[in-house]
Amino acid sequence: MNYKYLGQINTSEQLRALKSDELKVLCEEIRTTLIERVLENGGHLASNLGVVELTVALHRIFDSPNDKIIWDVGHQSYVHKLLTGRFEGFDTLRKPGGMSGFTYPIESMHDHTTSGHASVSISSAIGFAQANRLKGGENFAIAVAGDGAFTGGMIHEALNNCDPNLRIVIILNDNEMSISHNTGRFSDYMSRIRTSKRYYKVKRKAARMLRSLPLVGRGLFGAAKKHKQRLKGLVYPGNYFEQMGIYYLGPVDGHDIPRMERLLREAKESAGCTLIHVRTTKGKGYTPAEENPNKYHGVAPADKQSGSTFSQKAGEILLDRAKKDERICAITAAMSDGCGLSKFAAELPERFFDVGIAEPHALTFAAGLAAAGMKPVVGMYSTFLQRAYDNIIHDIALDGLPVTVFIDRAGVNIADGPTHHGIFDVSMLSQIPGTEIYTPFDCFSLHHAIDKALASGKPSFVRYHSGSDSTNLTQRFTYNPGSVYRNTLDFDSAVEVVIITYGRIAAEAVRAYNIIREGGMTCGVIALEQLRPYGEVAAEIAPLLAGAKKIVFLEEGILAGGAGMMLRSELEKHATLVRADYNILAIDDHFARAKSDESIWRTCGIDAESVVEWVNIR
Repeated sequence: MNYKYLGQINTSEQLRALKSDELKVLCEEIRTTLIERVLENGGHLASNLGVVELTVALHRIFDSPNDKIIWDVGHQSYVHKLLTGRFEGFDTLRKPGGMSGFTYPIESMHDHTTSGHASVSISSAIGFAQANRLKGGENFAIAVAGDGAFTGGMIHEALNNCDPNLRIVIILNDNEMSISHNTGRFSDYMSRIRTSKRYYKVKRKAARMLRSLPLVGRGLFGAAKKHKQRLKGLVYPGNYFEQMGIYYLGPVDGHDIPRMERLLREAKESAGCTLIHVRTTKGKGYTPAEENPNKYHGVAPADKQSGSTFSQKAGEILLDRAKKDERICAITAAMSDGCGLSKFAAELPERFFDVGIAEPHALTFAAGLAAAGMKPVVGMYSTFLQRAYDNIIHDIALDGLPVTVFIDRAGVNIADGPTHHGIFDVSMLSQIPGTEIYTPFDCFSLHHAIDKALASGKPSFVRYHSGSDSTNLTQRFTYNPGSVYRNTLDFDSAVEVVIITYGRIAAEAVRAYNIIREGGMTCGVIALEQLRPYGEVAAEIAPLLAGAKKIVFLEEGILAGGAGMMLRSELEKHATLVRADYNILAIDDHFARAKSDESIWRTCGIDAESVVEWVNIR
């Protein structure tokens, strides 16, 4: 579309030149673009609609990129991208090789961090501000963090180390949401700040009274303004932020640009650490998103809407098992919808715990439940599980506690990219003694994996991707009751080529299998449904490899320390492997960024064609 302002405005100077009525038109153009493009490409809609005016105000008062605007999380940076010279490429948003759905320093000098995980912005801002002070600069670092991010401990670690004299502005973007509705004591505290009107009422009355006094009124008002903090302490008890030495302003309507600009200017003039409490509406300007912000937090591309997902199925299975076993509890870190646990929360609220964006706490809390005789199940995305690695080792595995973790979004995340790839969990979990890893690739085996995990009495992990079950893929494999694997229907021990795989990428293995067979070689596929203990898996599948000349391990995860390497080490103890050529196709020493117009699997060398190429070359 040909817009009057959007696409023409790329600098703070150009934004500052716009009048109030022109800003309203610009904001309407931004919302139109967000709705059209995100509904088509997929992405984060509600969060970006909620920060349109906030972003415009920030760019009018501060001078990006000299002033560093850091978004927490970067999925709310679409408006920022549109105002910093990226309107022309916005139609490539979240496409392979296109514009990132998060802030991305390689993409623009206006992006200062790669931000895909919550609660990190203030720590980054402190780093930029300290560097600025050491260099003698006068620029600002601005951290924009949602109130959901404040449920994460790292935010408070940063506040604890925030020098009040640093040139930092913290925007607390308060929409009462992260992905799911916020919970916990900090959320309750924020509600009290929002609803308490005593201080603001007294302040307005005091200002009117002082101004009305003849001759000395305005002078007294000026003096009172200078000692605002002292006056505030007399009529309103200091809040959490003020007690930490941070200048607090707000709450302010985040959709009122003039009011926000007044507070932003005051923060700038203070030249110290200031927090501005901004109230916004998630999904603002698009009725479906305002009414259902959960649904429109992350939107699938228009051509990829699917039926029931693994997340939903896992939640349904867990709810069914929990109704039969009162020891089963469910825990999530602000991801009840994303991890398919909303029904569990609704039907068994006393055994459901949403701890906010606090993954380390979630795992150690689960350890405490398990030690006390419960059966806790933690639902978490693979990329966020990384944040709790020490808690898995120290608090769960070391004591051998029966905690089950549902690892959602396992494998590459095609649209969100490197910040959300679930490609590290197998490698990091494979090194932990006494654990079990289950890798169902369809919902039939998902039932068995969950039941085995709950009954194992060990730290157990059930990993699956976010999409729906592939019935066609399931029909290509023989189910072997009690086994840790499935194999293609016509598999026998005399095949020349064996492809070993697990999870979603079994679909690529089957494609390679078809091509190899059409080329005249015999081939079979082994799809592992359990990885650890690797010694037991190796012993079970070794007889199937007796006649193989070429064995390919295909893995949608990193090569170093992954399942391919671990299994190879165990298989080398079996004589059948000695006669075979063994290769591992996995993601080797990079963060898996897709090239333009190329599948992520092809870019990483883990697609069917890569398997066939290796087989033919060898």
